[in-house]
Order: sequence, then structure tokens, then C-alpha cells
Amino acid sequence: MWGNAFLLSVLYLLTGIGVEVARRLYPSRLLQRLSLSLDSLPARALELVGAMEPLRTAYFTGRLTEAQVRILFGITTVGVIFMLALVVGSVMGGVRYLLQRRAARP
Repeated sequence: MWGNAFLLSVLYLLTGIGVEVARRLYPSRLLQRLSLSLDSLPARALELVGAMEPLRTAYFTGRLTEAQVRILFGITTVGVIFMLALVVGSVMGGVRYLLQRRAARP
């Protein structure tokens, strides 16, 4: 379970880094949209916990740089992926337990 979450986190972050590098070197509408799509997962997660508005305010007032926001988004993304892995793994473990218990009945 944790290995899959780690691999997915690494792939997501590497994709994000690749898109950001490409967006800066070869600015295009497609890369900009792709970047916004990748940012929507952490932005929605931060919005759910009420942290997006203070983050937005800090960014627009100059207390946070774009790099710091990207780092926070990356950490949030890794957290979301690991939480999803924990939830899905727990549900699947529970289903497996119930099926094994049901099959063991005489």
C-alpha cells in the first residue's frame, strides 16, 4: 500500500516538475492548462481544510514566493495521495477480511 502511494506521489511530482520546466521554457496555452490541472488537486484539498484563502492572501501580499507555494502544493499533493492510499487500503483490507471470514464459515 505505501509503496504504491510513494510511487504515485513521485510520478505526480515529477510530472508537475516537468510541466513547470516546459511551461517556463516553452510557454504555451496547453502547458498552462496542464499546469492548472495539476494544481487543482492540492488547491481543492487546501480549500477543503480552509487553508487556501490564507495561502492566497500571503502570496498576493508578497509573504510567500511562487516557489514556496509550489512546495506547499507538492507537500499537500503527497499528503492527499497517502491519505487516499490509506483509505483505499483500509477499505480493501476490510472487504478482504469480511470475504475471508465468510468463506471460512462451515
